[in-house]
Amino acid sequence: MQAEKMWKVSTGKGVKVAVIDTGVNANTQSLKGQVLTDEVPKSVSYRASDDYDGHGTTMAELIAGTGRDGDLKGLAPGAKIIPFRVKFEDMKRSTEEQKKTPDPTAAIRAAADTDAKIISMSFGSPGPDSYEQAAIDYAASKGKLLIAAVGNDGQKSGDTIGYPAADHYVVGVASIDASGTASKFSSHGGYVDLAAPGQNFPGWCDATFRSYCDNVKGTSSAAAIASGSAALIWSAHPDWTVNQVTRALIETAGRSWPKNKPSTYLGYGAIRPRVVLSNPHYNPGPPNVDPLRKENGGDALAKSASSSSSSNQASPSPSAPTPSQAPKTASSGGTSAAGSSTESSNDSNSTLWIALGAVGAVVVVGGGALAIARARRAR
Repeated sequence: MQAEKMWKVSTGKGVKVAVIDTGVNANTQSLKGQVLTDEVPKSVSYRASDDYDGHGTTMAELIAGTGRDGDLKGLAPGAKIIPFRVKFEDMKRSTEEQKKTPDPTAAIRAAADTDAKIISMSFGSPGPDSYEQAAIDYAASKGKLLIAAVGNDGQKSGDTIGYPAADHYVVGVASIDASGTASKFSSHGGYVDLAAPGQNFPGWCDATFRSYCDNVKGTSSAAAIASGSAALIWSAHPDWTVNQVTRALIETAGRSWPKNKPSTYLGYGAIRPRVVLSNPHYNPGPPNVDPLRKENGGDALAKSASSSSSSNQASPSPSAPTPSQAPKTASSGGTSAAGSSTESSNDSNSTLWIALGAVGAVVVVGGGALAIARARRAR
Protein backbone atom coordinates (compact mmCIF):
# COMPACT_ATOMS: atom_id res chain seq x y z
CA MET A 1 0.00 0.00 0.00
CA GLN A 2 3.08 2.25 0.22
CA ALA A 3 1.81 4.15 3.26
CA GLU A 4 4.88 6.34 3.68
CA LYS A 5 4.50 7.64 0.12
CA MET A 6 0.80 8.31 0.68
CA TRP A 7 1.51 10.23 3.90
CA LYS A 8 3.42 12.81 1.85
CA VAL A 9 0.09 13.64 0.22
CA SER A 10 -2.45 12.84 2.93
CA THR A 11 -2.56 11.57 6.51
CA GLY A 12 -6.34 11.70 6.90
CA LYS A 13 -6.27 15.11 8.59
CA GLY A 14 -9.69 16.70 8.92
CA VAL A 15 -11.59 13.41 8.60
CA LYS A 16 -13.48 11.83 11.49
CA VAL A 17 -14.20 8.11 11.59
CA ALA A 18 -16.93 6.62 13.79
CA VAL A 19 -15.75 3.28 15.18
CA ILE A 20 -18.70 1.18 16.36
CA ASP A 21 -17.17 -1.55 18.45
CA THR A 22 -16.36 -2.54 22.05
CA GLY A 23 -15.34 1.01 22.91
CA VAL A 24 -12.05 2.80 22.31
CA ASN A 25 -9.41 3.33 24.99
CA ALA A 26 -8.38 6.94 24.44
CA ASN A 27 -5.36 6.61 26.72
CA THR A 28 -3.10 4.29 24.74
CA GLN A 29 0.07 6.01 23.59
CA SER A 30 -1.05 5.71 19.98
CA LEU A 31 -4.50 7.21 20.54
CA LYS A 32 -3.78 10.10 22.90
CA GLY A 33 -5.39 13.14 21.33
CA GLN A 34 -6.98 11.03 18.60
CA VAL A 35 -10.30 10.09 20.21
CA LEU A 36 -13.18 12.59 20.28
CA THR A 37 -15.20 11.22 23.18
CA ASP A 38 -17.02 14.53 23.66
CA GLU A 39 -18.55 14.20 20.19
CA VAL A 40 -20.41 10.97 20.95
CA PRO A 41 -24.17 11.68 21.17
CA LYS A 42 -25.33 11.46 24.78
CA SER A 43 -27.95 8.85 23.94
CA VAL A 44 -25.20 6.30 23.20
CA SER A 45 -22.23 7.74 25.11
CA TYR A 46 -22.21 5.27 28.02
CA ARG A 47 -18.53 4.50 28.74
CA ALA A 48 -17.55 5.03 25.10
CA SER A 49 -13.85 5.23 26.00
CA ASP A 50 -13.98 2.10 28.19
CA ASP A 51 -13.08 -0.78 25.87
CA TYR A 52 -14.24 -4.01 27.48
CA ASP A 53 -12.40 -6.27 25.03
CA GLY A 54 -9.51 -4.49 23.32
CA HIS A 55 -11.02 -5.05 19.88
CA GLY A 56 -12.36 -1.54 19.36
CA THR A 57 -9.10 0.07 20.42
CA THR A 58 -7.17 -2.13 17.98
CA MET A 59 -9.48 -1.10 15.14
CA ALA A 60 -9.13 2.58 16.07
CA GLU A 61 -5.33 2.27 16.10
CA LEU A 62 -5.31 0.53 12.71
CA ILE A 63 -7.25 3.48 11.35
CA ALA A 64 -5.75 6.49 13.14
CA GLY A 65 -3.04 5.38 15.55
CA THR A 66 -0.04 7.72 15.66
CA GLY A 67 2.57 5.08 16.53
CA ARG A 68 3.77 7.10 19.52
CA ASP A 69 6.23 5.28 21.82
CA GLY A 70 6.25 2.15 19.68
CA ASP A 71 2.49 1.61 19.71
CA LEU A 72 0.53 0.73 16.58
CA LYS A 73 0.57 3.27 13.75
CA GLY A 74 -2.52 3.29 11.60
CA LEU A 75 -3.04 4.00 7.93
CA ALA A 76 -4.53 7.48 8.51
CA PRO A 77 -2.68 8.90 11.55
CA GLY A 78 -4.06 12.38 10.90
CA ALA A 79 -7.68 11.28 11.19
CA LYS A 80 -9.75 11.39 14.39
CA ILE A 81 -11.92 8.71 15.98
CA ILE A 82 -15.44 9.10 17.37
CA PRO A 83 -15.88 6.02 19.61
CA PHE A 84 -19.06 4.01 20.08
CA ARG A 85 -19.22 1.28 22.71
CA VAL A 86 -21.91 -1.28 21.92
CA LYS A 87 -22.82 -4.70 23.21
CA PHE A 88 -22.08 -7.97 21.45
CA GLU A 89 -23.07 -11.51 22.26
CA ASP A 90 -19.78 -12.22 24.05
CA MET A 91 -19.91 -9.12 26.26
CA LYS A 92 -19.02 -10.49 29.67
CA ARG A 93 -20.31 -7.69 31.89
CA SER A 94 -22.99 -7.29 34.53
CA THR A 95 -26.63 -7.30 33.51
CA GLU A 96 -26.93 -3.68 34.60
CA GLU A 97 -23.99 -2.62 32.44
CA GLN A 98 -25.34 -4.49 29.46
CA LYS A 99 -28.65 -2.68 29.84
CA LYS A 100 -26.90 0.69 29.74
CA THR A 101 -24.70 -0.23 26.78
CA PRO A 102 -26.40 0.60 23.45
CA ASP A 103 -26.80 -1.90 20.64
CA PRO A 104 -25.12 -1.46 17.23
CA THR A 105 -28.30 -0.26 15.55
CA ALA A 106 -28.69 2.66 17.95
CA ALA A 107 -25.01 3.52 17.47
CA ILE A 108 -25.29 3.51 13.67
CA ARG A 109 -28.16 5.96 13.81
CA ALA A 110 -26.38 8.15 16.33
CA ALA A 111 -23.14 8.10 14.33
CA ALA A 112 -25.10 9.39 11.34
CA ASP A 113 -25.82 12.57 13.31
CA THR A 114 -22.16 13.30 14.03
CA ASP A 115 -19.50 14.94 11.86
CA ALA A 116 -17.95 11.56 11.08
CA LYS A 117 -17.62 11.00 7.33
CA ILE A 118 -16.94 7.27 7.70
CA ILE A 119 -18.65 4.68 9.90
CA SER A 120 -16.43 1.63 10.47
CA MET A 121 -18.12 -1.59 11.64
CA SER A 122 -15.97 -4.65 12.34
CA PHE A 123 -18.75 -6.95 13.45
CA GLY A 124 -21.55 -8.99 11.98
CA SER A 125 -24.56 -11.20 12.56
CA PRO A 126 -26.81 -13.42 10.41
CA GLY A 127 -29.41 -10.71 9.58
CA PRO A 128 -30.93 -8.83 8.03
CA ASP A 129 -32.82 -6.77 10.55
CA SER A 130 -35.32 -4.13 9.43
CA TYR A 131 -34.31 -1.76 12.25
CA GLU A 132 -30.65 -2.01 11.32
CA GLN A 133 -31.40 -1.47 7.64
CA ALA A 134 -33.48 1.61 8.49
CA ALA A 135 -30.58 3.00 10.53
CA ILE A 136 -28.17 2.32 7.67
CA ASP A 137 -30.51 3.93 5.15
CA TYR A 138 -30.62 6.98 7.40
CA ALA A 139 -26.83 7.13 7.69
CA ALA A 140 -26.42 6.73 3.93
CA SER A 141 -28.92 9.53 3.31
CA LYS A 142 -26.70 11.75 5.47
CA GLY A 143 -23.76 11.13 3.13
CA LYS A 144 -21.83 8.73 5.37
CA LEU A 145 -19.53 6.05 3.97
CA LEU A 146 -20.47 2.82 5.75
CA ILE A 147 -17.77 0.14 5.81
CA ALA A 148 -18.14 -3.30 7.39
CA ALA A 149 -16.27 -6.59 7.72
CA VAL A 150 -17.81 -9.48 5.78
CA GLY A 151 -17.01 -12.19 8.35
CA ASN A 152 -14.50 -14.91 9.15
CA ASP A 153 -16.45 -18.05 8.25
CA GLY A 154 -14.81 -18.74 4.89
CA GLN A 155 -13.70 -22.23 5.91
CA LYS A 156 -17.01 -23.22 7.43
CA SER A 157 -19.78 -25.13 5.73
CA GLY A 158 -22.64 -22.87 4.73
CA ASP A 159 -20.48 -19.73 4.84
CA THR A 160 -22.51 -16.54 4.39
CA ILE A 161 -21.76 -12.83 4.54
CA GLY A 162 -22.73 -11.22 7.83
CA TYR A 163 -24.77 -8.07 8.32
CA PRO A 164 -24.27 -5.09 8.30
CA ALA A 165 -21.81 -5.87 5.45
CA ALA A 166 -24.68 -7.42 3.48
CA ASP A 167 -27.00 -4.46 4.02
CA HIS A 168 -27.69 -1.98 1.23
CA TYR A 169 -25.38 1.05 1.19
CA VAL A 170 -22.65 -0.76 3.14
CA VAL A 171 -19.26 -1.50 1.57
CA GLY A 172 -18.44 -5.07 2.57
CA VAL A 173 -14.71 -5.72 2.98
CA ALA A 174 -12.96 -9.08 2.66
CA SER A 175 -9.44 -9.92 3.83
CA ILE A 176 -6.33 -10.58 1.76
CA ASP A 177 -2.87 -11.76 2.78
CA ALA A 178 0.47 -10.15 1.87
CA SER A 179 0.40 -11.78 -1.59
CA GLY A 180 -2.98 -10.26 -2.43
CA THR A 181 -4.77 -13.61 -2.14
CA ALA A 182 -8.08 -13.96 -0.31
CA SER A 183 -7.52 -15.07 3.28
CA LYS A 184 -8.77 -18.59 3.89
CA PHE A 185 -10.94 -17.43 6.78
CA SER A 186 -12.54 -14.54 4.85
CA SER A 187 -16.22 -15.08 4.11
CA HIS A 188 -17.27 -14.89 0.49
CA GLY A 189 -20.42 -14.30 -1.50
CA GLY A 190 -22.33 -11.69 -3.44
CA TYR A 191 -22.02 -9.00 -0.80
CA VAL A 192 -18.23 -8.59 -0.95
CA ASP A 193 -17.41 -5.17 -2.43
CA LEU A 194 -13.69 -4.66 -1.76
CA ALA A 195 -10.72 -6.36 -0.11
CA ALA A 196 -7.93 -5.09 2.13
CA PRO A 197 -5.03 -6.51 4.18
CA GLY A 198 -6.43 -8.44 7.13
CA GLN A 199 -3.58 -10.58 8.48
CA ASN A 200 -0.42 -10.27 10.57
CA PHE A 201 -1.33 -7.14 12.50
CA PRO A 202 -0.47 -6.48 16.12
CA GLY A 203 -3.45 -5.80 18.36
CA TRP A 204 -4.43 -5.55 22.01
CA CYS A 205 -4.72 -8.98 23.60
CA ASP A 206 -7.51 -8.05 25.97
CA ALA A 207 -9.06 -5.25 28.01
CA THR A 208 -6.07 -4.95 30.36
CA PHE A 209 -4.02 -3.15 27.66
CA ARG A 210 -0.77 -4.55 29.05
CA SER A 211 0.57 -5.82 25.75
CA TYR A 212 -0.12 -6.43 22.10
CA CYS A 213 -0.65 -9.82 20.55
CA ASP A 214 0.79 -10.53 17.12
CA ASN A 215 -0.86 -12.12 14.10
CA VAL A 216 -4.20 -10.47 14.72
CA LYS A 217 -6.24 -11.47 11.72
CA GLY A 218 -9.76 -11.12 10.46
CA THR A 219 -11.98 -9.12 8.18
CA SER A 220 -12.25 -6.73 11.14
CA SER A 221 -8.73 -5.56 10.40
CA ALA A 222 -9.49 -5.38 6.68
CA ALA A 223 -12.49 -3.13 7.32
CA ALA A 224 -10.35 -0.87 9.49
CA ILE A 225 -7.71 -0.56 6.77
CA ALA A 226 -10.43 0.20 4.22
CA SER A 227 -11.76 2.92 6.54
CA GLY A 228 -8.27 4.39 6.86
CA SER A 229 -7.89 4.31 3.07
CA ALA A 230 -11.14 6.22 2.62
CA ALA A 231 -9.99 8.76 5.21
CA LEU A 232 -6.78 9.40 3.26
CA ILE A 233 -8.70 10.03 0.06
CA TRP A 234 -11.38 12.20 1.66
CA SER A 235 -8.76 14.28 3.44
CA ALA A 236 -7.02 15.01 0.15
CA HIS A 237 -10.36 15.80 -1.51
CA PRO A 238 -12.63 17.25 1.20
CA ASP A 239 -15.16 18.49 -1.35
CA TRP A 240 -15.87 14.98 -2.71
CA THR A 241 -19.12 13.23 -1.85
CA VAL A 242 -19.44 9.72 -0.48
CA ASN A 243 -20.24 8.52 -4.01
CA GLN A 244 -17.00 9.94 -5.37
CA VAL A 245 -14.86 8.48 -2.59
CA THR A 246 -16.52 5.08 -3.02
CA ARG A 247 -16.10 5.24 -6.79
CA ALA A 248 -12.43 6.12 -6.42
CA LEU A 249 -11.89 3.07 -4.19
CA ILE A 250 -13.67 0.81 -6.69
CA GLU A 251 -12.15 2.20 -9.88
CA THR A 252 -8.57 1.99 -8.59
CA ALA A 253 -8.88 -1.40 -6.86
CA GLY A 254 -6.41 -4.06 -7.98
CA ARG A 255 -8.07 -6.93 -9.84
CA SER A 256 -7.43 -9.42 -12.63
CA TRP A 257 -11.09 -9.85 -13.63
CA PRO A 258 -13.62 -7.60 -15.40
CA LYS A 259 -14.96 -4.79 -13.23
CA ASN A 260 -18.53 -5.60 -14.24
CA LYS A 261 -18.14 -9.11 -12.82
CA PRO A 262 -17.09 -8.61 -9.19
CA SER A 263 -15.50 -11.58 -7.49
CA THR A 264 -17.40 -13.36 -4.74
CA TYR A 265 -14.11 -13.48 -2.81
CA LEU A 266 -12.67 -9.99 -3.37
CA GLY A 267 -15.48 -7.96 -4.91
CA TYR A 268 -14.11 -5.20 -7.13
CA GLY A 269 -10.57 -5.88 -5.94
CA ALA A 270 -7.96 -4.84 -3.39
CA ILE A 271 -8.02 -1.21 -2.30
CA ARG A 272 -5.19 0.99 -3.56
CA PRO A 273 -5.71 4.56 -2.29
CA ARG A 274 -2.20 5.47 -3.45
CA VAL A 275 -3.43 5.36 -7.07
CA VAL A 276 -5.90 8.14 -6.26
CA LEU A 277 -3.49 10.18 -4.15
CA SER A 278 -0.69 10.01 -6.72
CA ASN A 279 -2.88 11.67 -9.36
CA PRO A 280 -3.75 15.29 -8.47
CA HIS A 281 -6.08 15.39 -11.48
CA TYR A 282 -7.98 12.21 -10.65
CA ASN A 283 -11.59 12.38 -11.87
CA PRO A 284 -13.95 10.91 -9.26
CA GLY A 285 -17.02 11.03 -11.51
CA PRO A 286 -20.46 12.48 -10.76
CA PRO A 287 -21.11 13.43 -7.12
CA ASN A 288 -24.76 12.34 -7.00
CA VAL A 289 -24.51 8.92 -8.63
CA ASP A 290 -23.86 5.92 -6.38
CA PRO A 291 -21.35 3.59 -8.09
CA LEU A 292 -23.10 0.70 -6.33
CA ARG A 293 -26.62 1.92 -7.02
CA LYS A 294 -27.59 -1.30 -8.82
CA GLU A 295 -26.61 -3.41 -5.82
CA ASN A 296 -28.00 -0.86 -3.37
CA GLY A 297 -31.34 -0.47 -5.09
CA GLY A 298 -30.92 3.25 -5.66
CA ASP A 299 -28.90 6.27 -4.64
CA ALA A 300 -29.23 7.14 -0.95
CA LEU A 301 -28.27 10.78 -1.47
CA ALA A 302 -31.25 11.17 -3.77
CA LYS A 303 -33.67 9.84 -1.19
CA SER A 304 -35.29 11.84 1.55
CA ALA A 305 -34.10 11.25 5.09
CA SER A 306 -37.69 11.71 6.23
CA SER A 307 -38.24 7.99 5.71
CA SER A 308 -36.17 7.53 8.85
CA SER A 309 -38.63 9.20 11.19
CA SER A 310 -38.42 6.14 13.42
CA SER A 311 -34.96 7.27 14.55
CA ASN A 312 -35.71 6.81 18.22
CA GLN A 313 -37.25 3.38 17.95
CA ALA A 314 -35.59 0.65 19.94
CA SER A 315 -34.41 -2.48 18.21
CA PRO A 316 -36.60 -5.57 18.55
CA SER A 317 -36.06 -8.13 21.24
CA PRO A 318 -33.75 -11.01 20.33
CA SER A 319 -35.16 -13.92 18.37
CA ALA A 320 -33.64 -16.87 16.54
CA PRO A 321 -32.17 -16.19 13.07
CA THR A 322 -34.20 -17.48 10.14
CA PRO A 323 -32.95 -17.74 6.54
CA SER A 324 -34.60 -15.47 4.00
CA GLN A 325 -32.77 -13.01 1.80
CA ALA A 326 -30.67 -14.29 -1.09
CA PRO A 327 -27.26 -12.72 -1.78
CA LYS A 328 -26.58 -10.28 -4.58
CA THR A 329 -25.47 -11.92 -7.80
CA ALA A 330 -21.76 -11.83 -8.54
CA SER A 331 -19.19 -13.84 -10.43
CA SER A 332 -17.20 -16.48 -8.64
CA GLY A 333 -14.15 -14.49 -9.69
CA GLY A 334 -10.63 -15.23 -8.57
CA THR A 335 -9.24 -15.37 -5.07
CA SER A 336 -6.29 -13.12 -5.85
CA ALA A 337 -6.21 -9.37 -6.42
CA ALA A 338 -2.77 -9.46 -8.00
CA GLY A 339 -3.54 -8.60 -11.47
CA SER A 340 -26.00 -16.48 0.48
CA SER A 341 -26.98 -14.52 3.37
CA THR A 342 -29.57 -15.20 6.05
CA GLU A 343 -32.24 -13.06 7.64
CA SER A 344 -33.17 -11.78 11.10
CA SER A 345 -30.10 -10.24 12.61
CA ASN A 346 -30.40 -9.36 16.25
CA ASP A 347 -27.96 -6.93 17.75
CA SER A 348 -27.42 -9.15 20.78
CA ASN A 349 -26.17 -11.83 18.39
CA SER A 350 -23.55 -9.67 16.69
CA THR A 351 -20.00 -10.96 16.84
CA LEU A 352 -16.60 -9.38 16.26
CA TRP A 353 -14.83 -10.41 13.07
CA ILE A 354 -11.31 -10.87 14.42
CA ALA A 355 -9.06 -13.53 15.92
CA LEU A 356 -5.95 -13.10 18.04
CA GLY A 357 -2.77 -15.08 17.53
CA ALA A 358 0.15 -15.62 19.85
CA VAL A 359 2.37 -12.84 21.17
CA GLY A 360 5.40 -12.36 18.95
CA ALA A 361 7.69 -9.72 17.51
CA VAL A 362 7.43 -6.80 15.12
CA VAL A 363 4.90 -7.22 12.34
CA VAL A 364 5.15 -5.73 8.85
CA VAL A 365 2.09 -5.93 6.61
CA GLY A 366 2.08 -6.26 2.84
CA GLY A 367 5.68 -7.34 2.39
CA GLY A 368 6.94 -4.07 3.83
CA ALA A 369 4.62 -1.85 1.78
CA LEU A 370 2.50 -0.87 4.78
CA ALA A 371 4.74 -0.75 7.81
CA ILE A 372 2.60 -1.05 10.92
CA ALA A 373 4.98 -2.20 13.59
CA ARG A 374 5.54 -1.91 17.30
CA ALA A 375 8.06 -2.75 19.97
CA ARG A 376 7.22 -5.68 22.22
CA ARG A 377 6.56 -4.58 25.74
CA ALA A 378 4.13 -5.07 28.58
CA ARG A 379 2.28 -2.46 30.58
